[in-house]
Amino acid sequence: MKTDDLVALLSTNPEPVDRHSVARTLFVALAAGIVVALGIALLGLGVRPDLATTRALIFLAVKLAFAFGIVALALIYLTRLARPGGERKASPLLVAVPFLVVLGLAAISLGSAPRSHWGRMIVGDEWLECLLSIPIIAIVPFAVSIWAVRKGAPTNLVRAGAFAGLIAGGVSAIGYALHCTDDSLPFISVWYGGTIVLCTLAGAALGPRLLRW
Repeated sequence: MKTDDLVALLSTNPEPVDRHSVARTLFVALAAGIVVALGIALLGLGVRPDLATTRALIFLAVKLAFAFGIVALALIYLTRLARPGGERKASPLLVAVPFLVVLGLAAISLGSAPRSHWGRMIVGDEWLECLLSIPIIAIVPFAVSIWAVRKGAPTNLVRAGAFAGLIAGGVSAIGYALHCTDDSLPFISVWYGGTIVLCTLAGAALGPRLLRW
């Protein structure tokens, strides 16, 4: 077959590329990840017993706003990173905003409290449970995020893996927040923020292996 004939054959009945297919797949994966994270947290750990009180609802809202903010911003960038060359259109700086906001609020909270209370505010009662639970719950959301990204064609596998881990950590924090009774802002900043960062680093390390195509 001559080159001209091959070109003519390939150009016969071309079908337009669905530019939104990757985004739809990621949204489906995110929804599945949230359902699984909530199921694991609620069935495995249980709902905090004081959830009906105003104070508990306020701090739960703070935790959820922090986690949802991370997930929403990371999803925007991961949608871009799942496409070839998408890293050129994805700056990670905006994703730092929820972390910076919580850090600022934590600093204000510590500044308004006696220094003798700082250790208690930072460590709380459930630091170890938080440190273990969020990464463990994040395993399934991370797996479905990686599956969704593989439907695209990412070219920066480290960054795509990192954002998949970031989303998984945020989704896991959403589920864990319904159980956790440690509500101080320094605790949220250190242990929620820190474990989500750990999930991000794990995603960056695993991305090149899991997303290779």
